[in-house]
Amino acid sequence: PDTGEVKRSSLKPIGETYRATAIDTNKDTIIEAEVEPATQQEIDDTITVMGGEDWELWMSALADAGVLAKGARSVAFSYIGTEITWPIYWHGALGKAKEDLDRAAAAIDAKLQESGGGANVAVLKSVVTQASAAIPVMPLYIAMVYKVMKEKGLHEGTIEQLNRLFGERLYGGEFTTDEAGRLRLDDWELRDDVQQACKDLWPQVTTENLFQITDYAGYKHEFLKLFGFERDDVDYDADVNPEVEFDVVTL
Repeated sequence: PDTGEVKRSSLKPIGETYRATAIDTNKDTIIEAEVEPATQQEIDDTITVMGGEDWELWMSALADAGVLAKGARSVAFSYIGTEITWPIYWHGALGKAKEDLDRAAAAIDAKLQESGGGANVAVLKSVVTQASAAIPVMPLYIAMVYKVMKEKGLHEGTIEQLNRLFGERLYGGEFTTDEAGRLRLDDWELRDDVQQACKDLWPQVTTENLFQITDYAGYKHEFLKLFGFERDDVDYDADVNPEVEFDVVTL
């Protein structure tokens, strides 16, 4: 923000080309994805965009403005994933940014502790978002892990997961972290039985059985709902007036 320089993050591996089975979500077909490794400049830019610097800037600005209450706590959401996604995520350029987020958490935590507060990174499970859809391996992995977790009664949406974060970790239950001080809400997803089921499914998936052996239908439904489609409470055939007047202050 001080320089006005534009930085862009990169969804790329580090060191070698990444090749993996993936879904062409436009055609609903299984493909082999290939992503070239990130340059050092791309890694550095990804750390700037996705790392902890902006979190630190926000917290410093709030502190300087005198608007942080005593005992204030700040939490940054993160993702680590599994062996299946590590090459493109945790071991890639994004992973370096997430490591920087851990660094920032420790620095912010030290400052907030002076007034009885604290800061942590919360590692969350895989969810359907516009961002995760852009990562080559994620749609297929999510389709698999959703199926497995639903069958085991472990599935959580974003709201359920954050309810568990606030109700059982931050302000209720036992405040436990991993060795890096992170709150782990990906614990159910990382269970050995869940991950082994995904590993067993991975080599079996084809274009022909994609909808049968994974929850790709559920994945697509969740993705479309992000943009207001496939809702039961909307009549998509109804005429809509694009100009709607309502009581609003005009500046």
